[in-house]
Amino acid sequence: MEEILVPLGICLVLPVMIVWLVMRTRQNETNRKTEIMLKAIEAGATIDAEFFKSHQKGQKTIKERLLGRLTGASILTMLGVALLAVAIVFGNSYAPDGWNFNNSPAPVFAVIGGILLAIGLALFAVFFAGKKMLAKEMEAEAKALEQK
Repeated sequence: MEEILVPLGICLVLPVMIVWLVMRTRQNETNRKTEIMLKAIEAGATIDAEFFKSHQKGQKTIKERLLGRLTGASILTMLGVALLAVAIVFGNSYAPDGWNFNNSPAPVFAVIGGILLAIGLALFAVFFAGKKMLAKEMEAEAKALEQK
Protein backbone atom coordinates (compact mmCIF):
# COMPACT_ATOMS: atom_id res chain seq x y z
CA MET A 1 0.00 0.00 0.00
CA GLU A 2 2.86 2.35 0.82
CA GLU A 3 4.33 1.73 -2.63
CA ILE A 4 1.21 3.28 -4.17
CA LEU A 5 0.50 6.08 -1.69
CA VAL A 6 3.95 7.70 -1.66
CA PRO A 7 4.15 8.26 -5.45
CA LEU A 8 0.54 9.43 -5.53
CA GLY A 9 1.21 11.85 -2.71
CA ILE A 10 4.33 13.24 -4.35
CA CYS A 11 3.10 13.31 -7.95
CA LEU A 12 -0.54 14.22 -7.44
CA VAL A 13 -1.31 15.73 -4.04
CA LEU A 14 1.83 17.84 -3.65
CA PRO A 15 1.49 19.80 -6.93
CA VAL A 16 -2.23 20.32 -6.36
CA MET A 17 -1.58 21.65 -2.84
CA ILE A 18 1.16 23.99 -4.09
CA VAL A 19 -1.13 25.45 -6.77
CA TRP A 20 -3.98 25.77 -4.28
CA LEU A 21 -1.77 27.60 -1.76
CA VAL A 22 -0.44 30.01 -4.38
CA MET A 23 -3.92 30.80 -5.66
CA ARG A 24 -5.25 31.25 -2.14
CA THR A 25 -2.40 33.65 -1.33
CA ARG A 26 -3.17 35.73 -4.43
CA GLN A 27 -6.86 35.79 -3.58
CA ASN A 28 -6.13 36.91 -0.02
CA GLU A 29 -3.85 39.68 -1.31
CA THR A 30 -6.56 40.88 -3.68
CA ASN A 31 -9.13 40.80 -0.89
CA ARG A 32 -6.86 42.86 1.38
CA LYS A 33 -6.30 45.48 -1.31
CA THR A 34 -10.03 45.63 -1.99
CA GLU A 35 -10.74 46.09 1.70
CA ILE A 36 -8.20 48.92 1.92
CA MET A 37 -9.74 50.60 -1.12
CA LEU A 38 -13.27 50.30 0.29
CA LYS A 39 -12.24 51.78 3.64
CA ALA A 40 -10.50 54.64 1.85
CA ILE A 41 -13.64 55.32 -0.19
CA GLU A 42 -15.81 55.23 2.94
CA ALA A 43 -13.47 57.64 4.71
CA GLY A 44 -13.60 60.01 1.75
CA ALA A 45 -9.86 59.94 1.18
CA THR A 46 -8.42 60.52 -2.23
CA ILE A 47 -7.56 57.27 -3.92
CA ASP A 48 -4.27 56.81 -5.69
CA ALA A 49 -4.80 54.56 -8.71
CA GLU A 50 -1.06 53.87 -8.87
CA PHE A 51 -1.28 52.02 -5.54
CA PHE A 52 -2.68 48.95 -7.26
CA LYS A 53 -0.65 49.23 -10.44
CA SER A 54 2.76 49.58 -8.81
CA HIS A 55 2.38 46.53 -6.59
CA GLN A 56 1.40 44.06 -9.29
CA LYS A 57 3.71 41.11 -9.56
CA GLY A 58 5.37 40.29 -12.84
CA GLN A 59 6.21 43.88 -13.76
CA LYS A 60 9.94 43.48 -14.07
CA THR A 61 12.14 45.89 -15.91
CA ILE A 62 14.07 44.77 -18.96
CA LYS A 63 17.25 44.85 -16.93
CA GLU A 64 15.76 42.62 -14.21
CA ARG A 65 14.60 40.08 -16.79
CA LEU A 66 18.04 40.03 -18.41
CA LEU A 67 19.73 39.61 -15.04
CA GLY A 68 17.39 36.71 -14.29
CA ARG A 69 18.50 35.06 -17.51
CA LEU A 70 22.13 35.69 -16.62
CA THR A 71 21.62 34.10 -13.22
CA GLY A 72 19.89 31.08 -14.74
CA ALA A 73 22.60 30.77 -17.36
CA SER A 74 25.34 30.85 -14.73
CA ILE A 75 23.66 28.27 -12.52
CA LEU A 76 22.82 25.86 -15.35
CA THR A 77 26.26 26.16 -16.92
CA MET A 78 28.00 25.45 -13.61
CA LEU A 79 25.71 22.49 -12.93
CA GLY A 80 26.39 21.14 -16.43
CA VAL A 81 30.15 21.48 -16.03
CA ALA A 82 30.01 19.88 -12.57
CA LEU A 83 27.97 16.92 -13.82
CA LEU A 84 30.31 16.45 -16.77
CA ALA A 85 33.27 16.46 -14.36
CA VAL A 86 31.51 13.89 -12.17
CA ALA A 87 30.88 11.77 -15.28
CA ILE A 88 34.56 11.89 -16.19
CA VAL A 89 35.57 10.89 -12.66
CA PHE A 90 33.05 8.05 -12.54
CA GLY A 91 34.00 6.98 -16.06
CA ASN A 92 37.67 6.74 -15.14
CA SER A 93 37.07 5.04 -11.79
CA TYR A 94 35.02 2.21 -13.33
CA ALA A 95 37.67 1.38 -15.96
CA PRO A 96 37.76 -0.47 -18.32
CA ASP A 97 33.93 -0.51 -18.59
CA GLY A 98 33.62 3.09 -17.41
CA TRP A 99 31.00 4.22 -19.91
CA ASN A 100 28.80 1.14 -19.77
CA PHE A 101 25.21 1.96 -18.77
CA ASN A 102 24.90 -1.26 -16.79
CA ASN A 103 27.98 -0.82 -14.59
CA SER A 104 28.43 2.92 -14.19
CA PRO A 105 26.35 6.07 -13.65
CA ALA A 106 28.84 8.04 -15.80
CA PRO A 107 26.77 8.07 -19.03
CA VAL A 108 23.71 9.36 -17.19
CA PHE A 109 25.71 12.15 -15.57
CA ALA A 110 27.27 12.99 -18.94
CA VAL A 111 23.90 13.24 -20.71
CA ILE A 112 22.28 15.34 -17.97
CA GLY A 113 25.39 17.52 -17.69
CA GLY A 114 25.46 18.04 -21.45
CA ILE A 115 21.80 19.06 -21.49
CA LEU A 116 22.25 21.51 -18.61
CA LEU A 117 25.39 22.94 -20.19
CA ALA A 118 23.59 23.44 -23.52
CA ILE A 119 20.66 25.21 -21.85
CA GLY A 120 23.03 27.38 -19.82
CA LEU A 121 25.01 28.38 -22.91
CA ALA A 122 21.77 29.14 -24.76
CA LEU A 123 20.68 31.42 -21.90
CA PHE A 124 24.06 33.18 -22.05
CA ALA A 125 23.49 33.76 -25.78
CA VAL A 126 20.00 35.12 -25.11
CA PHE A 127 21.37 37.41 -22.39
CA PHE A 128 24.10 38.92 -24.56
CA ALA A 129 21.84 39.25 -27.61
CA GLY A 130 19.10 40.83 -25.49
CA LYS A 131 21.57 43.18 -23.84
CA LYS A 132 22.77 44.35 -27.24
CA MET A 133 19.31 44.64 -28.81
CA LEU A 134 17.55 46.25 -25.85
CA ALA A 135 20.21 48.78 -24.82
CA LYS A 136 18.13 51.78 -25.94
CA GLU A 137 14.98 50.48 -24.25
CA MET A 138 16.88 49.94 -20.99
CA GLU A 139 18.20 53.51 -21.08
CA ALA A 140 14.70 54.88 -21.74
CA GLU A 141 13.31 52.75 -18.92
CA ALA A 142 16.02 53.96 -16.53
CA LYS A 143 15.28 57.60 -17.44
CA ALA A 144 11.56 57.03 -16.89
CA LEU A 145 12.23 55.55 -13.45
CA GLU A 146 14.49 58.49 -12.54
CA GLN A 147 11.77 60.98 -13.47
CA LYS A 148 9.27 59.33 -11.12
